[in-house]
Amino acid sequence: MKILLVAVNAKYIHSNLAVYSLRAYAKAYARHIELAEYTINHRADDILRDIYLRSPDVLCFSCYIWNISCVEEVAREFHKLRPDVPIWLGGPEVSFETGSFLKSRPWVAGVMVGEGEQTFLELCKWYVEQAGGGFPDNVRGIAYRRMPDGEVFIAPPQDAVDLSGIPFCYEDMEAFENRIIYYESSRGCPFSCSYCLSSVDKTLRFRDLALVKKELSFFIAHNVPQVKFVDRTFNCKKEHAMEIWRFIMAHDKGVTNFHFEIAADLLDKEELELLASMRPGLVQLEIGVQSTYPPTIREIRRAMRLERVKEAVSDIKRGGNIHQHLDLIAGLPYEDYRTFQKSFDEIYALRPEQLQLGFLKVLKGSYMYGQTEAYGLVFHEKPPYEVLYTRWISYGELLQVRLVEEMLEVYYNSGQFPATAAVLENAFRSAFAMFLALGRFYEERGYLALKHTRLRRAEILLEFAERADAGHIPLYRESLTFDLYLRENLKSRPAWAPDPREWKTLTRTYCKNGRLSHIEPFHYDFCPYAAGRQCAGYPQKTERCFVQFDYEERDRLSNAAKVSRCSGDFLQDLRKAGDKKI
Repeated sequence: MKILLVAVNAKYIHSNLAVYSLRAYAKAYARHIELAEYTINHRADDILRDIYLRSPDVLCFSCYIWNISCVEEVAREFHKLRPDVPIWLGGPEVSFETGSFLKSRPWVAGVMVGEGEQTFLELCKWYVEQAGGGFPDNVRGIAYRRMPDGEVFIAPPQDAVDLSGIPFCYEDMEAFENRIIYYESSRGCPFSCSYCLSSVDKTLRFRDLALVKKELSFFIAHNVPQVKFVDRTFNCKKEHAMEIWRFIMAHDKGVTNFHFEIAADLLDKEELELLASMRPGLVQLEIGVQSTYPPTIREIRRAMRLERVKEAVSDIKRGGNIHQHLDLIAGLPYEDYRTFQKSFDEIYALRPEQLQLGFLKVLKGSYMYGQTEAYGLVFHEKPPYEVLYTRWISYGELLQVRLVEEMLEVYYNSGQFPATAAVLENAFRSAFAMFLALGRFYEERGYLALKHTRLRRAEILLEFAERADAGHIPLYRESLTFDLYLRENLKSRPAWAPDPREWKTLTRTYCKNGRLSHIEPFHYDFCPYAAGRQCAGYPQKTERCFVQFDYEERDRLSNAAKVSRCSGDFLQDLRKAGDKKI
């Protein structure tokens, strides 16, 4: 008997914690269970071929909004090839409206509803011990069509699993080389956000801290690059969060980064002081703000103190040691185009390392889904069910927001143009207006549909500056040069940059390590903008200041080169030696 567990991930670097947890929990039947992982970038025919050649007796898929289309196509075609093999689906995308789902998909034998560990264990027992005969009437947490009438049977739900009873599933690290490790120290969420499926599960549970510490030690010892906690609100229980943060600090080897999704307004002075004392790059924080408009926050049932969020984010920012990722959602109830712009500008002003602008996904099973008519929600029929328009914001307005989102990704979240973005903001009444104007410029010039190199992105930004702020072009040329060399020692030099032969003596003296460092002159002081991206005006200097970019020493948060000014005394010595161009 071979039971094949299939994961179709969004990217190769992702791993699927669900299927590994299912296999670990069903360890009594481990010799009958095989895992197969693919990505949505694989051709469906290639996935189908590989599954067929594996010859499963039972086929199980883990289903999410990003992979359900691919899963359905593969499963439907596999059923044509092997109609004798029962196909089971599980995961959040199939755990709601299971009756109608099964009636419209006769090639699916059944669905594992909700939490899957105990259900999968009982299914394994049924198929192994019953040799696949009949249907498992005594298994809770499943739905399937009875035979021969085809009526859908929905069993009672499983009890919430004891999180500490799930065995550690990462003993063999070879399969996870160069991939993100996902880890769970709690399950469920204490909050009731209307757009989120986590609010459905009110059985908040925590894994035993002794187990958590043992497992985190394993990751640290194996030099895992990143461990991403999937806990929905990691710091909802202060003692739990503090114990884990103290532990990873005490055992840090300077390699592993830990990602946590937190509620920033819950952080108190003690927690903030602990975070401020961490090694740069040890942790990164994801903070879901979603909106700053009070009626929207109330309507989506967010328990959030906005001013406290801003204070906490700013406190963490001043420490300069933690990457912060803040989230906004466009298309929420009561938020129109104008109020969303305000939300964007308020959060952008906090200068997080990354600002993710997402669009409402109307998920089956969420409270938001039940309010479709009341909110005038119109959304895509197919996954990921993104909003098209609502009573408050039109499709045309959301198209403008999408332009902002695309430019935000290219020119802010990429971290590739920090100095120029800070300068360009001065030419616009708001950050939203700046990104929107840039997006419209891309649209007008036909640049949106094209792939661009980083140097070409810089050239386009200079073209845009020539229109938007023509009086400061020398400043933009230098800020773009600074940004380009901040990331790498360019092979192709920008056309507007001065001839580097003018300061070749300085380069030979300061750059002993070849392409691992670079010297560049500037009439403006950009050094603070490499890290802080704060804009306070740019007085032009009468003399050029020479700056060294060191690519062997990089910022742990931004990966930017270390930036330092060449000393004034050294420059004077060079002039005395006869290099008149310095």
